[in-house]
Order: sequence, then C-alpha cells, then structure tokens
Amino acid sequence: MKALVLSGGAGTRLRPITHTSAKQLVPVANKAVLFYGLESIAAAGITEVGVVVGDTAEEIREAVGDGSKFGLEITYIPQERPLGLAHAVLIARDYLGDDDFVMYLGDNFIVGGITDLVEEFTRTRPDAQILLTRVSDPRAFGVAELDPSGQVIGLEEKPERPKSDLALVGVYLFTPVIHEAVRAIRPSWRGELEITHAIQHLIDARADVRSAVIKGYWKDTGNVGDMLEVNRTVLEGRDRRIDGEVDAGSETIGRVVVEAGARIVNSRIVGPAVIGSGTEVRDSYVGPFTSIAENCRITDSEVEFSIVLRDSSIDGVGRIENSLIGRHVRVTTAPSVPSAHRLVLGDHSKVQIHT
Repeated sequence: MKALVLSGGAGTRLRPITHTSAKQLVPVANKAVLFYGLESIAAAGITEVGVVVGDTAEEIREAVGDGSKFGLEITYIPQERPLGLAHAVLIARDYLGDDDFVMYLGDNFIVGGITDLVEEFTRTRPDAQILLTRVSDPRAFGVAELDPSGQVIGLEEKPERPKSDLALVGVYLFTPVIHEAVRAIRPSWRGELEITHAIQHLIDARADVRSAVIKGYWKDTGNVGDMLEVNRTVLEGRDRRIDGEVDAGSETIGRVVVEAGARIVNSRIVGPAVIGSGTEVRDSYVGPFTSIAENCRITDSEVEFSIVLRDSSIDGVGRIENSLIGRHVRVTTAPSVPSAHRLVLGDHSKVQIHT
C-alpha cells in the first residue's frame, strides 16, 4: 500500500499567514501539521508516499526532504493548480500504479492515527473506504448519506441542505478502481474534480464503498480557530519537560515544555505550554494552551491560548490571547501621542481595536 498526501492548496482561510507560508507547515505545539500526518502514515506501516505539491512546493520539499527522517520514501508530484482532490488522484496515476493507497489531506489532524483504519482496509479490502465524523454545520464539508443499515448511499460536496451531519474526514482508502472513477467525472460548479463525485460514481456502479464513523478527535486546520483548537489538544497530551534554563525568579506550573536553549527569566509559565529552543521569555506571563516557537523574544507581556511562530518578538504590549502570530513578526507598543493606530495589514486581515 502507498500513501498520497495532498499538500497543495492556497490556504485562503489562514491568510495572511499563508501569503508567505504553506498552510500544511503552520505548526501546532511547535510541529508542522503535515508532520503529524506523515508520522501517522509511517506508524501504519506505509513507507512509499507521494506528496502532491503546488505553489509552495519548494517550502514543502525543504521541510520534508526525502522523507527519511519520518522513515518514508517521498516522491513529489507537482500540481499546477489546485483543481480538486480527484484531480490529485488523476495526476498521481503513474506513481500509484495498481497499488491500493490511502489519501491523506496534509492539513488534517486526527488523534490516534490511521493504523486501525489501514489494517481494517487491508483485511477486508472494499473498493473504497471513507472516514466520517459528526459535525454541527455539515454545509462546509463533503457529506455522506447512509441507509438504515449504515451503507453509504450518497455523497454531496458542501450541500446547502445536508442530508446528514456526517462529514467526510480528510482520509480515504482506495483500490485501483478509483482511477476509472476520477476519469469518468466532470468538474463541479467550483471548477474542481470532486472526490465525492468520484466515490459517488463507484456507489452508482455498485462498488463496495464502506464507511467508518470516528469517535476520536479530528480537525481540518483550515482556519485560525481550528489551528488554536488543535494546538490546545496536542498540548494537553504533552508531559512536563524542562531542558532549558529557568532562573530562580521564574515559576513553571503544570505540563510545561522548555526546550534546550530556551531561557525563562523572571517570568511565570502555566501549562500546558511549550517554549521553543533559543527563545527567551523575560518579565512575562505565558498562559495555558500556548506554543512559542524557536528563537522568539517575549518581554514584559502576557500571552495565552496562542501560537507564536519562529523568530518573532512581543515586547511590552500587555495581554495577547486567542492569536496566531507569524514568523519574523515584531509586536511592540505604539507611541502614546498622538492617539492613533498605525496599521500595515495584508489582504483579508481581521483586526479588533479597542476605542
């Protein structure tokens, strides 16, 4: 069995972060979301992985390399434009050959991995198997309709009137019959080849399409709120570890990770939280569910329930919470006079200002 990992896409819901960075490489608990997926694939015993890449191909290649650090053999498959999940299968035909494969969306996060799912598929070998989870608003997802016996009878992509609350999770398992299906469908109104349409083609052809409803934690990390929620979930599973320097005037409480090379000076860190290597926290408070990446500076400030990416600094700004701060960012106090806000904002930014 092979794996096909989708790492293209523009990541529009994470702008402006994704104007300069691949959405799959935004870190949670100081590790790229994509890496969690690759580790799950390796843990399931799969070693051959095709990674579909788009405009951020160079950054993905630099981060993942040849896959050896994950115990994988990586082949990169360029996709000129993100034309749908089924299009990714279409362009990966030569790489996949006649092997069964798992398709994994690189910005998805699943607690517990996919080992059990892969083992069940290998044992029973249906034509396709999809993973489902119940969501409060299925209109934003591909949605499955099941009959009373639990058989998949229909799929819709982002329907206005969903027939169920069962959303497709970004992990699919296929035999080679899917290749005929992706060739048979036509682009949707979005101009994309939808994987839901390809699976529906299999259902209409009376192929064996099975589903499993997961009970564990799953998130599509497509927006800031979801990124922060996944960060919270991962940090909750971390054990306390202090490898860096914590001076006598500082206090660390609970599941705090201070990486080697980090310095905590006259500060209070309340876990779960992680402080990356080379980062200094001075005269500050870092609260629960916060990840500070490597080589950052936090001075005379408070940060809670947030993600701060590498090489950034926060200096004397009071309290920051519920925030995602990019790489090489400088957050400082504004001059008190004149009373005005000075902003340099990227496209699609959202700003809240107290007046």
